[in-house]
Amino acid sequence: MISANIGEGARNSTITVLVTGVGAIIGQGIIKSLRRSHYPLRIVGIDRSDQSPGPLLCDVFHKKPICDELEPTYLDFWNEILQKEGVDIVLPGLELDVFFLNGQRDLLKQAGARLALNHHNLIELSTDKWQLGEELTRHGLPCIPTRLIVDSWQDAVSQLGTPPLLLKPRRGNGSRGIVRLCDETDFHYWYRRNNVKDAWLLQRIVGDDNEEYTVGLFGLGNGQALPSITFRRRLSTAGNTQAAVVVDDPVIEAFVQSLTKLFQPLGPTNFQFRKEGEGAYLLEINPRFSSSTSLRAAFGYNEAEMSLDFFLFDKIPESPQIRYGMAWRYSEDFVTYDCDPI
Repeated sequence: MISANIGEGARNSTITVLVTGVGAIIGQGIIKSLRRSHYPLRIVGIDRSDQSPGPLLCDVFHKKPICDELEPTYLDFWNEILQKEGVDIVLPGLELDVFFLNGQRDLLKQAGARLALNHHNLIELSTDKWQLGEELTRHGLPCIPTRLIVDSWQDAVSQLGTPPLLLKPRRGNGSRGIVRLCDETDFHYWYRRNNVKDAWLLQRIVGDDNEEYTVGLFGLGNGQALPSITFRRRLSTAGNTQAAVVVDDPVIEAFVQSLTKLFQPLGPTNFQFRKEGEGAYLLEINPRFSSSTSLRAAFGYNEAEMSLDFFLFDKIPESPQIRYGMAWRYSEDFVTYDCDPI
């Protein structure tokens, strides 16, 4: 394990990085980004399942125990892994792991590892779409027209405008749980099915699928940040980036600067927008690595390497040299044979 008092020699030593969620797209994107880094690395991966290519992308893999994450057994697992593997820094690739680490910061730091985590308050705020919207409105920033509860379809249309409208879980990210309400029949069906109360919200649909943007930014925690990178993107059915093109967009860049000053993000932070007319609307903030992590690294914006600089070596990363182009994602075969060591 690298000493907290880090010198130039330590930076040339092998760094042990623990990546979580290696069975899914974000964790695997972090690993790909780390492999592009100039640092000598040893990657320890963890996940609930070992049935994916993820474990084979790591130098060492540990399967999470089958237990509730609130149980002491789970915290014991983390402490044991951090100490046994001599972990220098943890890069969470799963939202649930961000929440767990955020709640156990002080206890896990005692094991000697650094945690690449955003500010506690931003992590908490980003989980609640309603509170996030209220915060935007309070500071005079554009907010998607939203209602927490309405009594009827007529009320929804009169308050939010012409359908279709979106019914969203108040908590959660991406497209999970979101349904489109086209008429009163949809309204009554989904309200009954979801037992809609204050855990759901209704929103007007802004823009269209051709005007969706995802922004990667590395915040310094004081209202300043490295230059951001913006993709105009097309989503997959799973809600992840399927295709992306690097763009410069002054409207979105100005919005990102306002959000950075307001929320003071720390480390990898993802802002998602839609444009409508001459304006932009914030869809959500992911105060963590996101599904576009590996794509950003391919264009010169390596958030994983920046995290080593910043969280481990207490160094402000150099401004990235962003390349322009387009990226697509496609399915690929990953085959192992019975005789292969796993």
